[in-house]
Amino acid sequence: MLNPEFTDLLKRLIRAPSVVGAEHSFFRVLQRELEERGAKVTWYEGVLVAQGTNPFSAMFSAHIDRHGLVCTGPNEFQYAAFVSANRTDLLNNSVSEQLMNKVTERFNQERVYAYEPWSGVYRCKGVIENGYICEFRNNLIFEVSGLEAVDAGTPVAFEDSLTTRNGRLEGQLDNVITAAALVHLFSLGFKGTAFFTAQEESGKSWRYLLEWFRRFGGTTNRLFVVDTSPFPDEEAANEQLLVLREKDANASFNADSTALLQNLCLERGLSFLYKDHYVEAQNEKLIAKGQTPHSLGSTELGRIIAASNGLVDGTTIQIPTTGYHTMHESASIESVEAFLTVLKAVAHLPEAEPEIHY
Repeated sequence: MLNPEFTDLLKRLIRAPSVVGAEHSFFRVLQRELEERGAKVTWYEGVLVAQGTNPFSAMFSAHIDRHGLVCTGPNEFQYAAFVSANRTDLLNNSVSEQLMNKVTERFNQERVYAYEPWSGVYRCKGVIENGYICEFRNNLIFEVSGLEAVDAGTPVAFEDSLTTRNGRLEGQLDNVITAAALVHLFSLGFKGTAFFTAQEESGKSWRYLLEWFRRFGGTTNRLFVVDTSPFPDEEAANEQLLVLREKDANASFNADSTALLQNLCLERGLSFLYKDHYVEAQNEKLIAKGQTPHSLGSTELGRIIAASNGLVDGTTIQIPTTGYHTMHESASIESVEAFLTVLKAVAHLPEAEPEIHY
């Protein structure tokens, strides 16, 4: 059973907006929650750093941005991740037209609200009526009713809350669920460092993180990056409790750190899957059919390892989910419990949690 302190925290955080490119107000929410738990919090451009009394004993990182829209003109709204990434022409580049079509259909009739990016103050609410690719600008445009008075530059978040259904947590989980887990660690006496990064969904977060390590990193910068990992349906997601990786499309991960996670899972009887092995097996089937293979994916960790010239290394721990990048992404409670168990082991914390109230 999940610690009530963790689930209450997750309920609060999931309702606080954090649209990619406009995460400032969410950083303020995190700062309060972390300082209440005794962490020393320092805010840098694009990354909030929370530290205990032994900062290099263990280091975790979670991105805190979520998908949403941004107003780009009178009653005109675009997908925030594409705007934040400065992609002015999305056709024939890394984001395929097929992906764009999926995005336009994914959020029809979803309820949204505009907010002030620095304070998080609520402005007004609306409903997404339609989404389409503008043939003149080659970009995604959304039609939203109810936000006609919103000014350009205003972020628009999806109206969200945490629900429980058939033993699964459901909501816009990526990546607030792992951010909540890192905050929760400080409730349990975590003495290491937790990084909370902005703009991962637009491919920028690794730069902010690398800048911190260049300024303050020690000789052993072994980083554990936490996130969710998408699967096509609940049956596939439930095949394992946790997802590990040996590499992504950018770099190989630290073998010792990955082996540590594998051993922790084996010792505790927690099932796991290597996502890169899974994708490679799927690709063999696709190639045999003459179809295009899938990418291994580009992660925050892979980018920072590739760019740091040995300064930063590490591995990743992920929660298997379904409904990726929607308001109905779900994770099994059993997987979340296993995830917290492994985090506590890496952080050298007791696995039996005390009852905590805030």
